[in-house]
Amino acid sequence: MNADLVVAALGGNALLRKGEPLEASVQRENVQRAAVLLAAVAREHRLVVTHGNGPQVGLLALQNDAYREVAPYPLDVLDAESEGMIGYVVDQHLASELPTARIATLLTQVVVDPDDPAFLHPTKPIGPVYGDADARHLAAQRGWAMVRDGAGWRRAVASPAPRRIIELDAIGLLVAHGVIVVCAGGGGIPVVQTDEGLRGVEAVIDKDATTSLLARELHADRLVLLTDAPAVALDWGMPHERALRIVAPDTLRTVAFAPGTMQPKIDAVCDFVEGTGRPAHIGALDDLTAILAGHAGTTIVPHTQPRFYDAHDMAASR
Repeated sequence: MNADLVVAALGGNALLRKGEPLEASVQRENVQRAAVLLAAVAREHRLVVTHGNGPQVGLLALQNDAYREVAPYPLDVLDAESEGMIGYVVDQHLASELPTARIATLLTQVVVDPDDPAFLHPTKPIGPVYGDADARHLAAQRGWAMVRDGAGWRRAVASPAPRRIIELDAIGLLVAHGVIVVCAGGGGIPVVQTDEGLRGVEAVIDKDATTSLLARELHADRLVLLTDAPAVALDWGMPHERALRIVAPDTLRTVAFAPGTMQPKIDAVCDFVEGTGRPAHIGALDDLTAILAGHAGTTIVPHTQPRFYDAHDMAASR
C-alpha cells in the first residue's frame, strides 16, 4: 500500500466531554461520533489510532478499591483493562463504519525507566474531578497526590517517559498489510525490563508521548493529536489570545503551556516533527478532515514563521 500513514490520537473528549458522566452508554455515543470521522480518514490513508484512558483507569481504580476481599489490582493491570475496554468500543464502531476493513486492537506494553524521576513526582491526572473538600479528604485518607483540573482536583499518578514499544514489530506488520490498528491506548501498559523479563509498574504513561514515539518508530507521514481545543493558542484565556495556524517547533519550544493539558501535546508534536521532518497537527476531533487538509487546527512543520488565524478564519473553520 502506498497511501500515507496517519497516526491519530483520540483525546479524552472522544470518549467523555467535560461534565459528562462516566457511563458506558455515553462513551459509546462519543466513540460512534469519532468513528465516523476516523473512517473518512481510513478511506484515504493508512491509519493507526491511539486513545486516552485517564477517566476510565481512574474509575477502575475506585471500583477496584471498593472491594476489600482481595488486594487491589496494580495500576498496570488496570491500564491493560482500560486499554482493552476502550479499544474494544473503538474497534467495534470503526468496523460498523468500514464493514470491509481489517481492524485489530492490540494491548501494548511500553518500557519505561525504573529510575525515571516521574515516579517521585506524580503529575498524570486520572479519575473523576473532585471538589476542594473531597480532594483534601482523599489526599489525607489515601495518600493521593492531587492536581488541579479546571475548578476541581483529580488524583495524580506517576507518568514516566516511554522508552520502547514492545509490540512495535507486530503493529508495523499489521500496518504493512493494510490493517487499521488500534493500539497504545492510555499510553500503553507501563513495564520495566528485569533479569526475569518484563514487569508492570504503578504508573500511567502520557498518551501523547507514546503516540509520538509510535509515530516516529513507524515512520508515519502525519501525526494528529485530537483534543477539545480548535487550535493551539498563544496567551490562552487572555484578551489578546491568538490561535496558531502553522508554527515550527523552535517557536513552540519557547512558550510555556499548561503542564497537564496542552504542554504534553506540544512536546509530542515537536519531538515528532524534529525527529522525522514531517508535519504534525493539533486540533478538535470534529475538525479532523479539515485539519488534514490544512484548513483547521494547528499544523507544526520543521521551519516556518508562525502564522495565526483571525476571528473570521477560526469561525469559518468550525
